[in-house]
Amino acid sequence: MKDNKQLPKYLQLKQEILTWLQSGQLKADDQMPTEHEIAERFQMSRQTVRQTFGELEKDGWLQRVQGKGTFVSTPHSHKSADVQTIGIITTYISDYIFPHIVRGAEATLRNRGYRMLLSSTDNDKSKELESLQMMMSQPLSGLIIEPTKSAEGNPNLSCYLSLDYQKIPYLMINERYSEMNCPYIKVNDEAGGYKATEHLIQWGHRKIVGFFKMDDLQGVNRLKGFIRAHHDSQVPLLPQSVVHYTTEEKQTKPYELALSMLTEPVENRPTAFVCYNDELAVHILEAVRQAGLNVPHDISIVGFDDSSLATATEVKLTTLTHPKTDLGIRAAELLIDKIEGKQNLPDKHIFEPELLIRESTRKI
Repeated sequence: MKDNKQLPKYLQLKQEILTWLQSGQLKADDQMPTEHEIAERFQMSRQTVRQTFGELEKDGWLQRVQGKGTFVSTPHSHKSADVQTIGIITTYISDYIFPHIVRGAEATLRNRGYRMLLSSTDNDKSKELESLQMMMSQPLSGLIIEPTKSAEGNPNLSCYLSLDYQKIPYLMINERYSEMNCPYIKVNDEAGGYKATEHLIQWGHRKIVGFFKMDDLQGVNRLKGFIRAHHDSQVPLLPQSVVHYTTEEKQTKPYELALSMLTEPVENRPTAFVCYNDELAVHILEAVRQAGLNVPHDISIVGFDDSSLATATEVKLTTLTHPKTDLGIRAAELLIDKIEGKQNLPDKHIFEPELLIRESTRKI
């Protein structure tokens, strides 16, 4: 079984057993290995195995026979023949806002009689290729895809063209590769960057620094909003007021540059930070503590996504909303409608973020 640390163990095991069933390694009416045998084989708890068996039974792949064990469903009782599968590829699964997106999609798929096959790319282009190839080797009805490093082009274009050629419906979430013409669902990131910056300017801030992850189009668009808000308010924007970083640099570069700025003499220090997301904002909070300063007395901070992190720290973050669960629900609904042949479907859905003002910003 391939170890994918982004995927819960019961889902890793579920996918492994599905390959046995789909490849014919296990056939209708075959008895499954016991929970104990599988737990021993894959070095996991029997509770995890029991959870996996329960999922497969619910999906119609397995059936329990009292006093005898668990068996592969027979064709006449096998619901899966009528159950279609939709694949979901996201950059992450178990981190940050992604569990909410996946749960929203999964609940909708289940309610409408579909199964879910899940994979993650860790925001790595080569892993995106692996995920696409794995998905395309399955009998899929459609795909929901979050592009990987969407601002850095699409080296896996041939896979997407193959999806088009095979007429496999798919849509993208959070962003869309610029050369693709598939439906997409996302947040208005430029508007979010604008609202975050406008809020700080209206509260008197003039030395605002923005931190933006530039290998994803979300970061590019949030930066556009940041710049536009300065221009519209006629507030000068110094070159050093924009910090670019990549996925690989997110744990180091923003923190180090923020700490350097915060240890400047007070007359040279920024008064506010606009952060690419809440995850970064929480990381920057540690730099503020390290510099011996206080949020929001010495520095105001705005995040993005209204994640659980926004209210988990001692300072509750001012942030922009992200639909999360609703985005997953909407993506699943739109793709299923497309699969089922509904007409006049929208080719995009854009959520407008709202500013939530909490404790991390103040007027000056």
